[in-house]
Amino acid sequence: NSSFPTQVQRYGAVMNYVLYAVPFFFLLIGLELLADRWRGMRTYRLADALNSLSAGVLSQATGILTKVVGLLTYAFAWEHLALFALSESSLWVWLFAFVFYDFCYYWNHRLGHERNVLWAAHAVHHQSEDYNLSTALRQTSTGFIFGWIFYLPMAVVGVPPLVFLTVAALNLLYQFWVHTRHIPKLGWFEWLFITPSNHRVHHAQNPIYMDRNYGGVFIVWDRIFGTFQEELDEEPVVFGVTVPLASWNPLWANLQVYAGLWSDARRAGAWWDRLRIWFMPTGWRPADVAARYPQAKADLSHFRKFEVPLGRGAQVYALLQFVCYLLAGVWLLAQGDSLAIGAVLLACLWMALGLCSIGMWLENRSNAWRLECLRLMSNLPAFWLAGELGMLTLDASAWAWLIAYSLISMLGLWLVPRVGRTQERSEQSAIGA
Repeated sequence: NSSFPTQVQRYGAVMNYVLYAVPFFFLLIGLELLADRWRGMRTYRLADALNSLSAGVLSQATGILTKVVGLLTYAFAWEHLALFALSESSLWVWLFAFVFYDFCYYWNHRLGHERNVLWAAHAVHHQSEDYNLSTALRQTSTGFIFGWIFYLPMAVVGVPPLVFLTVAALNLLYQFWVHTRHIPKLGWFEWLFITPSNHRVHHAQNPIYMDRNYGGVFIVWDRIFGTFQEELDEEPVVFGVTVPLASWNPLWANLQVYAGLWSDARRAGAWWDRLRIWFMPTGWRPADVAARYPQAKADLSHFRKFEVPLGRGAQVYALLQFVCYLLAGVWLLAQGDSLAIGAVLLACLWMALGLCSIGMWLENRSNAWRLECLRLMSNLPAFWLAGELGMLTLDASAWAWLIAYSLISMLGLWLVPRVGRTQERSEQSAIGA
């Protein structure tokens, strides 16, 4: 085995696979939007897509810090527990690792649907009530807490960390294209691989479809272990989760299920229930809590997607603001290895604040305008502080762009008419009367 620190340092090179794929992701999203127009479909809504993409940006930003947990654990296990010395230069090792990874992914994914605390992390990916390529980029920021456990068998067998990280990235990249409604069933391909059809089933909240088709690349695991379900013409898919997110805030998207579990645990009368609720099957609640705080089941025959009225100008403002944060996220992903941990942490906090603010703006909340002002006014102090702490160096042109962005955004904030601001004035007038 090569040295443990060397393997850790090679992590950054594999991260670039995702970085290089970003332009292709958005090219394909653009093509899907054209297909929508050509076929008269409406698979995209701006707020839902921005919420999905914001969750993805936040996941990639925080992942610079959190994914190291899984890497360190894997590399340590490989260094000290590997039963075989598998070579990176052997083709069969790569093929074996690719299949083995998907097998481990199947069980990680399956238990992510079957246990409360694991579902709390994975639920983010399923909260979108639309199904399109932006949904593929809707990823959790907390999956690192337990996800690493499921891949330790690969380390024990002796799969080198570089091979593991590469096949993990390839597995993730493969899953992008299956998040679309524009591709029908693909004949014999459906029997071996995950396809758009059988992955649409996975994202459904219809009872017949729920908790099925867990594979990342191969559908054979579902066929072997009895979790396969074909998409049925007579049962149109209703996308989303049974407890709706009802928010465009990516931070709340990551915390919603945890908050619900914590609330139920706090209300439970028995200490044993307070502890075991986290590891019980998904949806399990203490009997006394369920009796006092029942949760209504959604009637899918009358299902309505979460929607908030928002003017065209306000939507354009949100889109342009998100593009700025997307570019910042790409830059952070490219520079992550060269930045100090403190700089990455500060950048993640800055991005979380901005993406949450955009989410609240899309929700048309009465306090969103104030939060936007606070966010824009905090840009210069935040970047100045980063420079003073030696975390970041900006030249004169960079400062000029930052100042121009903040001023133009403030101007846009004042000029964009919003329903929420009108409603707020109406509420204040009613109170005054």
